[in-house]
Amino acid sequence: MITVFRSNLERSTLRRCVVSCAALLWVLSIASPAVASPETLRRAVSNLLFGPTDVVLGPIVGARSVYYNIQDIDDTPGVRIAFIIPGVAWNGAMCMAGGVLRTLTGVLEFIPGLILLPFEADMNALFAPPGRADALIDEDTKLLEIKIGIDYVS
Repeated sequence: MITVFRSNLERSTLRRCVVSCAALLWVLSIASPAVASPETLRRAVSNLLFGPTDVVLGPIVGARSVYYNIQDIDDTPGVRIAFIIPGVAWNGAMCMAGGVLRTLTGVLEFIPGLILLPFEADMNALFAPPGRADALIDEDTKLLEIKIGIDYVS
């Protein structure tokens, strides 16, 4: 059934809506520049994917950190032995908390990463330790920075 517009106001409102939608589609269809940088989105996706693995591997990374740090300190054997249990608990908890923060920053950086994708701009990292800390697996590829099992306490 054909709907008849009752007034010129309805026609002009519809016309403005159609023109606005067409203009929006035209703006969105413009090609992005060739110098676009996906760094923020790349970092966000890496944090989203590998942050939960940092939470799972936190106790292992914490124990590994204590093992290597016990060998480097110049304390008595009694202090070294007494430090092991609380050190493993503390470092494991901190590595797990770092994994949670990494995942949350991945969530927070994902939308800005999508918005900044067609532009030459990048956003500074909200949580910098994943970029500069040691990890069990550390591989930098074109698509993702693969860092799994990050040691947040060393």
